[in-house]
Amino acid sequence: MPNAPEPNPAVTPASARPVSRGFMLISLTAVVLVGFNLRAGITSASALFHDLQLYLGYGPFVAALLPSIPTLVFAAAGAATAWLARRLGLTGTLLLALCVLTAGLGFRALPTTWALLAGTVVAMCGIALCNVAMPSFIRQHFAHKTSMMTGVYTITMSIGATAASALSVPLALASGSPTIGLATWSLLAFAAVLAFIPFVFMTRVEKGTAPKPAGTSPLSLLRTKRGLVITGLFSVQALMAYSLMSWLPSVLIFRSMSPAQAGVILGVLQLTSIPATIFALWLVNKHNMLRGAIIMCSVGVALGIAGLLVLPLSLAWLCAVSMGVGFAVFPLVLLVISHSGDTAEEATAMSTLAQSVGYLLATSGPFGMGLLFAATGSWTLPLILLICIAGVQLVLGVVAASYRKTIPERVQ
Repeated sequence: MPNAPEPNPAVTPASARPVSRGFMLISLTAVVLVGFNLRAGITSASALFHDLQLYLGYGPFVAALLPSIPTLVFAAAGAATAWLARRLGLTGTLLLALCVLTAGLGFRALPTTWALLAGTVVAMCGIALCNVAMPSFIRQHFAHKTSMMTGVYTITMSIGATAASALSVPLALASGSPTIGLATWSLLAFAAVLAFIPFVFMTRVEKGTAPKPAGTSPLSLLRTKRGLVITGLFSVQALMAYSLMSWLPSVLIFRSMSPAQAGVILGVLQLTSIPATIFALWLVNKHNMLRGAIIMCSVGVALGIAGLLVLPLSLAWLCAVSMGVGFAVFPLVLLVISHSGDTAEEATAMSTLAQSVGYLLATSGPFGMGLLFAATGSWTLPLILLICIAGVQLVLGVVAASYRKTIPERVQ
């Protein structure tokens, strides 16, 4: 199977043109605010799954379905991102996505199971569009600082996830309702909408002078080894991440930890991923150790999951720290995607393929864990299977690291 074509150094991204300091500041603000929102809408619900089931009274099928909605929607809605980006542009697509996210999160305030499910589907549609578009957005507007901005983006994702994990239960208690506590995170999404509006108008000034790029079919990348490996790597890391974000609090509550404490432990995981991400990107940028960084992440998440099986509950924070190191693999995968083509459009195609297929496969993680727990009455088998997935991630990551030499520019 042939490899993807070698990148053409002569291709100059639009972002290489001189831009004003104000434009760059607004771009940076947009990246940060989008990052804050992309996991907060997920981890805020994870910390409240136990309380939501008691409050709304839904059964085990809905309990297993609810944490599976993000990856299912990411697979379906993410596939439309390349089509939308060609018609609305990256910035228009991102603004639409943030509006959809805000509406979906707000709708979850209604105290019914159908509103919880429908609001989650709508909100995840917004996140799906952002997930696919952001690597290309960073490639387009920060072409010579891709690694740094990927780090900023993923770190703000972790900060948002940490805050949502730790604060969702207190917010629910303060509001007297887990659904209202869940819906308060729509305010953060609305702030991103407000910040993105001036950015959209500023980008329209340059839109008329830029040549219209040729589209790239995501399906054509399935004929390349690179496309298959990157898609496989994205799939397993997403399965791992969303399984843990969805069910870690439930695993700890099953072992007699309080819901508030379990939410804090999930927050510790997300918080640890911040310095881990900085260190992983430093290894890549300064020492060209992409392979070593991926191995570190894969081993870290496997050890953390194993700790949940054998260590006492008092050391759950140590397991969370180790798994947080594992979560640093996400920006490494994004970095590979953002350099997977000669242009931002080709990177969008790769991102569309990897995320639409990857999230569809990753749905088996949270949904399967919920069903296995319901069937066995224990989290042991689901956690053992996650350790095996970490081994698959390590192998695919080592293969993907060999593509580092074809990246068209050295990241800054």
